[in-house]
Amino acid sequence: MSHQFHPTVLREYDIRGIIGETLGEADAYAIGRGFATLLGRAGGKKVAVGYDGRTSSPMLEEALVRGINDAGLDAVRIGLGPTPMLYYAEASAEDVQGGIQITGSHNPANYNGFKMVFLGRPFFGDDIQQLGRMAAAGDWAEGQGTHERREVLAAYVARMLEGLAGIDRAALSGLRIGWDAGNGAAGPALELLTQDLPGEHHLLFTEVDGTFPNHHPDPTEEKNLADLKALVAEKKLDFGIAFDGDGDRIGAIDGLGRVIWGDQLLMIYAEDLLRMEPGSAIIADVKASRALFDRVSQLGGRPLMWKTGHSLIKSKMKEIGAPLAGEMSGHVFFAHQYYGFDDALYAAVRLMAASARLGKSVTQLRGDMPELVNTPELRFQVDETRKFAVIDEVKERLSAAGADVDATDGVRVSTADGWWLLRASNTQDVLVARAESNDQAGLDRLMDQIDAQLAASGLKRGPLAGH
Repeated sequence: MSHQFHPTVLREYDIRGIIGETLGEADAYAIGRGFATLLGRAGGKKVAVGYDGRTSSPMLEEALVRGINDAGLDAVRIGLGPTPMLYYAEASAEDVQGGIQITGSHNPANYNGFKMVFLGRPFFGDDIQQLGRMAAAGDWAEGQGTHERREVLAAYVARMLEGLAGIDRAALSGLRIGWDAGNGAAGPALELLTQDLPGEHHLLFTEVDGTFPNHHPDPTEEKNLADLKALVAEKKLDFGIAFDGDGDRIGAIDGLGRVIWGDQLLMIYAEDLLRMEPGSAIIADVKASRALFDRVSQLGGRPLMWKTGHSLIKSKMKEIGAPLAGEMSGHVFFAHQYYGFDDALYAAVRLMAASARLGKSVTQLRGDMPELVNTPELRFQVDETRKFAVIDEVKERLSAAGADVDATDGVRVSTADGWWLLRASNTQDVLVARAESNDQAGLDRLMDQIDAQLAASGLKRGPLAGH
C-alpha cells in the first residue's frame, strides 16, 4: 500500500485541503498510519484524536483512527471540541504520547485539516513532509491497535478555571462579559466554563454548526466582531471575547467597542505576568506593534521578536523557557501556570485575572495604550515561485542602502516614521505587508516605501487575498 497526497495539502504548520477536491478519507487514513508509525518508532503507544464542528470532521476521524490502529497504535477518541482541548488531552494524560486534531481552523466551511503534537512538541515543517514521503513509499508499520472514547471536556474546563487561582472571586463578581463562539468548536466548552466563572455572561452562537450561519469564525477580521460589538453596546458590558473556528485564537473588544488586537492583548498579559515573574522573556511575532516591544522593556521584561507561525513560536518558547508569547493573529501561549500551547479560552480567563490583579478595567487598560496608526495585515497574491525570491531581493537592496532591517522573518524596516514589514506567507502564495506610524502622513510614507520596493521587483500591491 502507498498513498499520494495532493501537492497543496502538506503545509508548513499543519495539513489543510478542500474536502472532496484535495482532501478526503484516504488522506486521513494515510496521516493516521504515518503519524502512528513515527510515534511507535519513537516509543509511543497512544494517540489522542479530537475534531472540530465541520460537517466532514466525523468522516475524517473514522479514517484517521483506522490508520492509527493499522499501524499498531491505540487511539484515544476525545470527540468534538476545540484544538486546545486536544492539546490538553495530550499534555495531561500520562498514557498518551501524541495528538491529532481534525480542524479547518478559520478556513471556509468546505475546508478541513489536521494539527498535530508529537511527544509534547509541535509536529510541523519537515515532520509533515515526512508523512508525505512515507505515504508515497508505503513505509508504514503494521499492527492491530485499539480505540477507546474518553471524556475530557469537564477536566479541561476545570483546568482552565485554575487561571483564576489566588484571585478573590468576589472581586470578579461584578464583571459583565460578552462571548461569541461563532458556531465553532469552542461553544460547548464555553457554555461549561461560563457556568463556573464569577460575573455575568452573555453568550452568542455556542451551537456548533460547521456551515457557520452567523458569521465567519475569524476574530482577526473586524467585520466578524459586529455581533459581539452590538451585544456589548446593547447590554453595556465590560468587554467581549470572540473565538476562531477551533478555539486556539482569541479576539477581544473593550467596553467602548474598540478592538484589542493580538499584540495589545499581549501588552496586558505581559504587564500582569512581569509582576509575578520579573525579567521574563516575552515573545511576539514580527507583525506585532513596536509599542508592545517597548512596553515589555519598560516593564523590565526581555522582548523577543520571532517568526510568525504557532508551531515556530511554541518551539522558541520551549527553547528559551519563555512563560508567555503571542501572535498578531490572536494565538496566545501561556507556559506560566499552563502548558505552553495556544488556548483562546484559557487566554480569556487570564484576561479576567489580569484585569483583577492590575486593578484596572479592560477598557482602561486598552485606553492607556499609545494610539498609533497602523494598517491591518495586507495580504496579496504573488506567484509561489517568486514569493521568497522577492523578499531576498528587497533584503539585498535595503542592506545596500544601509537601512535598519530586522530579517528574523522577511524584512522589518525601522525608520523615523515607524516601521514596515514585508514577508512571504509559509502557507499560501501571498506576500504579507504591514506598517505602523505615529500619524497618517508617516504611515503613507512607509506604504510608499513598500510600494517602491515591490515595484523594483516588478510587483505592485494587488487585490487583497483572503486567508
